[in-house]
Amino acid sequence: MNDAMDAMDTEDAEETMPGTPQGIPGSSGVHHVAYTVPDLDQAVDFFVDVLGAELAYRLGPVEFPDSDWMEKYLGVHPKATMYLAMLRLGPVTNCELFEYSAPDQRQEIPRNSDWGGHHLAFHVTDMDEAVAYLRTQPGVRILGEPQPLDPGSARGDSWVYFLSPWGMQLELIKMPPGMAYESRTTTRLYRPEDH
Repeated sequence: MNDAMDAMDTEDAEETMPGTPQGIPGSSGVHHVAYTVPDLDQAVDFFVDVLGAELAYRLGPVEFPDSDWMEKYLGVHPKATMYLAMLRLGPVTNCELFEYSAPDQRQEIPRNSDWGGHHLAFHVTDMDEAVAYLRTQPGVRILGEPQPLDPGSARGDSWVYFLSPWGMQLELIKMPPGMAYESRTTTRLYRPEDH
């Protein structure tokens, strides 16, 4: 598997030349990531109290039961109702949380291997301290123990997945400078402590 990861890293680095304009014209970066949760109050409390987010604002209910607005603009059932909260996570990440009710709503959280599978990763400087902290948080489930990735481009990296009380997949990751991929490309992954 690690040989395959190395091959992918090399291919990606060769496909993109530094300074080559690509992507959406005028785009200056990612504005936010968004997740739909079963209980917005619970999720906001978890993101603020456990993950350290700051709540910027909440909205809702958003609903248009007598039109196709929800379907046309959000791709959901026309009779869906939505509440949202926008949070700030650290120096560069905005996170939007949604709670929907809809007649055709699916209520299973996708696994990482499912289409639409996802997780949100938090960079930490001390993996042991971060894991010990999460072990004290009610409802948090840590999946195994922190794993080092020795070979290939992720050398020096360690990570561990954990689940929120409602089952959302999250990750702790520690990525020190001088990782192996840096010798093959000028692209550098963002690390909060660099800013």
